[in-house]
Amino acid sequence: MPSDLTRSAILAAAERLYAERGFSDVTLRDIVAAASVNLAAVNYHFGSKDELIAELFVTRSIALNRERLRELRAAEEKGGGAADIHAILRALVAPVMRDCLGPENERSTGARFMIRASIESVPPIRRIKNREIDHLRKFAAALKRALPGCSEVELYWGLHFALAMAHHTIRDSERLTKLSDGQCDLDDVAGVIERVVSVAAMGLAAPPAAAKAPPARARQLQ
Repeated sequence: MPSDLTRSAILAAAERLYAERGFSDVTLRDIVAAASVNLAAVNYHFGSKDELIAELFVTRSIALNRERLRELRAAEEKGGGAADIHAILRALVAPVMRDCLGPENERSTGARFMIRASIESVPPIRRIKNREIDHLRKFAAALKRALPGCSEVELYWGLHFALAMAHHTIRDSERLTKLSDGQCDLDDVAGVIERVVSVAAMGLAAPPAAAKAPPARARQLQ
């Protein structure tokens, strides 16, 4: 098998197996068997299991973040340099939710791999997530332009909570369906996105909750 085809076969087999079974349950021998290559080919192209996982995650993440930034640029151009807060948040969460939810997607291999990457904390993915944050800084800057009176701390919390809502909705969509007896329609992807955007926007627009003073009895005991 030509070198480029071997590499592609390894990546395809690894992504499918990781999506189906998770990172800890899949060995390099499982991957080479599924790809019909030998173990030396994996070592030659990737060096280790961690490097193989990292390449899969980076490839998916690059495509996702490009789409996020493309939508953010379009929103800012439409707003004359300062996009509406809803448009900014939509650019942040919509690409990943469109990729992972809905009947048309039907939980593709790529979507299931990224869901695994979100659920399972494996070192190579954790290192990449903690290092690659430049695209999020662009969203923080856009939010600052949209909400000049909001502190940077609140903006970072807002970004964090918006991403958390999107990822949790993707990961636990089946549980929500069961909990609501099917009333919450996870196939209405556009509607789900707007719910996340609306709640995240309300959180950013609201003043931060002031710390409550302890009750008089508690103050006496301090």
